[in-house]
Parts: sequence; C-alpha cells; structure tokens
Amino acid sequence: MPEGHTVHRLAAAFERGFGGQRVATSSPQGRFSDAAALEGMVLLGAEAVGKHLFLQLAPSADVDPGSPVVRHVHIHLGLYGSWTFAGDPGFAEAHAIGAPRLRVGETEESLATDEAVGTAHWRRLVPRPTVRLRIAGPCGLADLTGPATCEVLDAPGRQAVLDRLGPDPLRPDPDGTGRRRFVDRVRRSRTAIGVQLMNQQVIAGIGNIYRAEALFRARLDPFVPGVDLSRPLLEDLWEDLVALLAYGARTGRIVTTEPEHRDLEARIIERSRGTRQNGDGDADVVPREKSFYVYHRQSLPCRLCGAAVRSQDLAARAVFWCPACQRVRSRRASWTREHPAAAWALTP
Repeated sequence: MPEGHTVHRLAAAFERGFGGQRVATSSPQGRFSDAAALEGMVLLGAEAVGKHLFLQLAPSADVDPGSPVVRHVHIHLGLYGSWTFAGDPGFAEAHAIGAPRLRVGETEESLATDEAVGTAHWRRLVPRPTVRLRIAGPCGLADLTGPATCEVLDAPGRQAVLDRLGPDPLRPDPDGTGRRRFVDRVRRSRTAIGVQLMNQQVIAGIGNIYRAEALFRARLDPFVPGVDLSRPLLEDLWEDLVALLAYGARTGRIVTTEPEHRDLEARIIERSRGTRQNGDGDADVVPREKSFYVYHRQSLPCRLCGAAVRSQDLAARAVFWCPACQRVRSRRASWTREHPAAAWALTP
C-alpha cells in the first residue's frame, strides 16, 4: 500500500498536469458511474491527507473552492490501486504511482510524441478494461486502476473523511496543533506504539516501512504502550517522521539510513515482488538494500550493533525491529539520537 508521501506526490502531479484545466472523465471499467457527471469540469486542485487523495472539480475555473457546486473525487489506493500517466514531455515525472508498475495501455508503450503525424502518441492509447477512472486534459491523461475507494463527495462528505483521520506530518502545522494531537492521542492509550503508528486515526500517512524505520531511528521498542512514553520522546518521533516523509515526497523514495551506515550489511530479504521504489533503475539513487535499517531485514545483522533483526506480527502486520538497539520502554528512559532528523533531511 502506498504510504503518505506517495499520495502527496500524486496531488502535486495532478496540480501540475491538470490544474486549472477542463478535463474529460470516463470509466472504461464501468464501475465509476459518476464519471459522466464530471465530464468537462475544471480541476481546481488536488489535496493529499494521509493516504487519501481529493481531486476538486467545478463547472468553471472561477468557482470558489468552498462553493457547494465543487465536487471532490475521493480516492484511496489501498493495496492494489495505481495511477498511470501518459502525456507530452514533462507532463508527469513518473509514469506510474501505486501498486502495479505498468504504463497506460494494454502493454508497455512508448510515451514519445509521434513526430511523423504530429500527434502525441498518448492520445491514441486505449485504456485497459480494468481502468476505473480516466482523466484526460490538453497535455496528458491519468488512468486509475484497482483503488480501494473511488467516490464523489460534496464538502460535508469530504470533511467527514478528514474528521476520521489523525494529523498528517506532511501538511502544514505552523502552530504545532498536529504534533500535539499526535502526542496526546498516543499518550492516552495503552496500545503499543507500533500499533498506534499504523492507526490512521492517530497519525495519517504512516505505513509499515515508515513505522519500522522511525521506531528504529528512535531506538524505541515497538511493543511499549503509548502511556509509558514521554511527551519529548513523542515530539521528537513526530519531527523525525516529518523529515522522513518530506524526503520521500521530494524524491519519491523512502530512504531512512544515514550515509555512513548504508554500506554496512547492505542486504535485504526480498519478497517475490521485492520492495520496489521509484527510480530503482537509476544508478544515482540509494538502492533499496541500503535504504532501510530493519524493514525486510529479519534475521540479518543490524547495521549498527550486529544483533539479528527480528520480525513478528503486530496487529496483523509484520513489524521489524532490532532487540538490542530498540530498548527504550519507559518515560524515564533517556532518549538520544546520534543523527538528528534536521541534519538527515538535508542528505540527498
């Protein structure tokens, strides 16, 4: 399932590719009946909140975003959802965001402009029959397949979704309200911090990779109850997540290791599909076997202490941790980090 930084990248891609433009909407699969009602509307903007994407559509570009005529296409990709893009050069930075890494169309297609006929090749791409929603504008198109949620909401419906979510570390938080909400919610519960980080009502946008890696960077035992954790510790955990997700939103990749640790025990235990990230084929990016401290490194030596990394099911998801490094278990434990998030965030 895509984590929060991916959805923020999606929102930015829609803003760049379709913002202020009149779009054509269709549902080749036929399971999104509202597509016809949205046909010809203008995309006013795109918003990411945790793992939820909202596309704001209105009859014209001069409509106030708060107007009752604005419709919000609410999308949650879930485990299998994906957006694929095709268009003019520069239309989309990545051809696919989400679970499947296929391009638009039945097969892998070239997205180059067909200069012989002077027509962009993407305009002739036939959608796969599994496409739930196609959005097309003057410069490109985007196809949605396999989402957990694809629905049209009015303003109260959008707000109802937001009211169910915890604070998103990637959304502006100038007065610290989001951080306080997170800290207060965690400290009120006896639920393990490793469970709470995956609860979208506690903090929005955190998935299994960020959960495992942030807890390791905090040297924090994933099984410690929230009530046993100090406010300063949780505030620092929040700030580290802000830095980690900001890096992910900027680069499209989850990289949590410090540069000096990346060549230490540079291994990962791949699943059948592997832990795929954007840009895996680019020689200049940090390879995935160097990107994580504990995620998918069960039974391998910890990069820092050499102890065997462990994994165990926790609330139906595997949690990964180092039993030697992650010993913080109480509000009285001293908590330090050798590599502050602020400095790490500047590392490419």
